[in-house]
Amino acid sequence: MLVKRFGVSLEDDLLKKLDSFAKKNKFPNRSQAIRFLITQTEVEEKWEKNKDVAGVIVIVFDHHKRELTAKSQAIQHNYHDLILSVQHVHLDHCNCLETIAVKGKAQKLQQLADKLISLKGVRHGKLVMSATK
Repeated sequence: MLVKRFGVSLEDDLLKKLDSFAKKNKFPNRSQAIRFLITQTEVEEKWEKNKDVAGVIVIVFDHHKRELTAKSQAIQHNYHDLILSVQHVHLDHCNCLETIAVKGKAQKLQQLADKLISLKGVRHGKLVMSATK
């Protein structure tokens, strides 16, 4: 990938915000921070326009909650075309963590995530989307 250099003019307060953002997120320099912000904006636009995106659904749930696993698997089977892989981890005697790698239209991924996260017994859940390209 060819990298191009260019100059950017920013007001002092905006430059301070950029530097603070870079420091907070441990970017090695301003260029990395700007790259991140541009990519993040692009992903958000794809999400809003229901474009193809990739991502992961993370859920933490009570392993002992009756029928939760069966309900979760039934939902996942209904969205099999979006699911790339599933990883199940036992956090302790009662709690499990699942990471579900997904790819597809943003609205369908959100729909799948909402159904899984809203199951009774799910303690926490989140969908994180990223660009496919």
